[in-house]
Order: sequence, then C-alpha cells, then structure tokens
Amino acid sequence: MRLQTPFTEKVGIEYPIICGPMYPCSNPELIAAVSNAGGIGIVQPLSMVYVHGYELETGLKKIKDMTDKPFGMNIIVEQSSRIYEKRMRKYIEIALKEGCRFFITSLGNPKWIVDMVKPSGIVYHDVTAKKWAQKAVDAGVDGLICVNNRAGGHAGTHSSKELFELLSPFGIPLICAGGIGDENDFVLALKQGYAGVQMGTRFIASAECKERSDYKQGIISANEEDIVLTERVTGIPLSVICTPYVTKIGLKIGPVARFLFKYRMTKHWMRIWYGFWAMRNFKKLSLHGSSTKQYWQAGKSAAHIDVIEPVKNIIDRFVAKASEVFS
Repeated sequence: MRLQTPFTEKVGIEYPIICGPMYPCSNPELIAAVSNAGGIGIVQPLSMVYVHGYELETGLKKIKDMTDKPFGMNIIVEQSSRIYEKRMRKYIEIALKEGCRFFITSLGNPKWIVDMVKPSGIVYHDVTAKKWAQKAVDAGVDGLICVNNRAGGHAGTHSSKELFELLSPFGIPLICAGGIGDENDFVLALKQGYAGVQMGTRFIASAECKERSDYKQGIISANEEDIVLTERVTGIPLSVICTPYVTKIGLKIGPVARFLFKYRMTKHWMRIWYGFWAMRNFKKLSLHGSSTKQYWQAGKSAAHIDVIEPVKNIIDRFVAKASEVFS
C-alpha cells in the first residue's frame, strides 16, 4: 500500500518517511536503504566527505549504485562565510547533476538555495518557530520540516501539536521532526495533519547505520528522562543521551562563553569555534569511539526504540500500522 500525501506525491516516493540528515551518522548505505524501502534518505554532505571519506560525487554515485529511488541532500545555510557558501553551491551543482531533486535546508535564509534548485528541484526548510517559517515561506520553499521539542540534535521548544497549529496556516506541507520512535508515533503525526515524518534517532539504531554499537545500545537503553539538553557541545542546547561523562562536566557553558555568545560579532566567532570542535569530536567518536568522553545525540523517541533492526523492517512496520488505521 502506498501512503500518499502532498509530500510523497511531489517528491515521488511511496511512504512519507524521511531519514533526517545527521552528522556524523548519515552513511551512504543508510541513505540508500531508506530510499529502497519506500521513504527518502538524505545526504549530509559534511558527513559524507569529512566522516565517511567520500568525495561528494563519488558518494552520490555509490548511493545510486545501491538504489534507483529518489534521495535528497541537506544544505546548512551559512552566508557569513564566503568559502563555505562557495563549497555548498558546488555541492548543489554536483547533487543536481547526479539526479538529486529534493533538498532540506537548515538555519539562515534559504533564498539562494531555492533560486539554484528551482524549477527542477524541491526545497523544504527546518524550522522551530513561526518567525523562521515565515522567512522560509517568503523565500519560496515548498514545505517545512517542523523540529519539535522531542527531536534529537538541536531541538525546538514547541510540541508537535503546537507547531502544526502555528504553521498549518501557511498552506504548505509540514513534516513532523522529533519524537517518532515507533509506529504509534508515526500514526499520531499523520493524524495530527502532518504530511510526513522525519526520523533520525530511530534510523541510527538500524542495521545499515555505520555508527558504533555502543551508541546504538545507548539509544535502546535510554528512557525519556535520559535525554538532556547540553550547551557544552555547540554552545546552544543539543539533545543528547545523559552518559556519565555528560553528568560529570555539566550541561551549561561557562560565564565567559555565555558572555561572548550575547554579542553579534563575538557570537559569530564562538559559533565557528564550537562548531569546529564539535565536528572534530563527533568524527572521532564515530570512527574510533571513546571509553570516557561520550556525546551521543538522540531525541526522546529513544524511549520507544527497543531493538536494532534493518531499515526495511522499521518502515514496513510503520506502514502496516498506518495502513491498518487509515484503511
């Protein structure tokens, strides 16, 4: 059975399920597996290149060798760095050349990406609040990824229901991002009116994800109260599993860092500094692990994840439940 929504119809997929772009967890095998199972996998280019060691074009060709279904790519908007923007423009050109037609943008104003991608492609933008959604809609995006307060990584502050009520008046497809751990969560999001879901934590605990087994086991073992927000990684609240290391060093940044984050110029440089070290440390943990210094990104959906299993099993179970409910 196909679960058709405005999102699936436009993107050309069977089921309204996105494997969210994750640094460092988005490896080619995971992306292809989600697309093959009827959802859509999303390339996180820095993960592809910096962590998994592929030139972007080579990595995209590898995905295409494993699936003939649609896949997408994530672009984090950062216009304050000309070098970074130039690299992202090149990545978009490569992705379009390799047949990618679905893009998810994060942070900043996605207008220049919309201009590059259309008319051949589709752009959805990550948002956590109405004011950011308005900017994205004004920029011409096709839909919104609604990041709620149960998401992993940089979570929002609103519940999924609150976000839907705030953003549905825009009249474009909305995707629920956060809190989707099992088939009941999936059905609830569709009942709320969402055109699909985006999952990250659920797909980390899959056979095709190349993350380390201790990370996956951490997700399986976690309850809702084990997911905490820490400022110590990127300078802004990040949803992680509360390991002994997280408890030991605390959740808040120091007073000097907090002071520097308050002002526009120093805030920019602090973001770069924290971002550099976060990328470096996450890569190290992903490839080599650590017995003491562990940051495992995860959302509250971990409470509903009890087993590591193949991607197809996950999606088939979700679809079977939705088909039963909506038939």
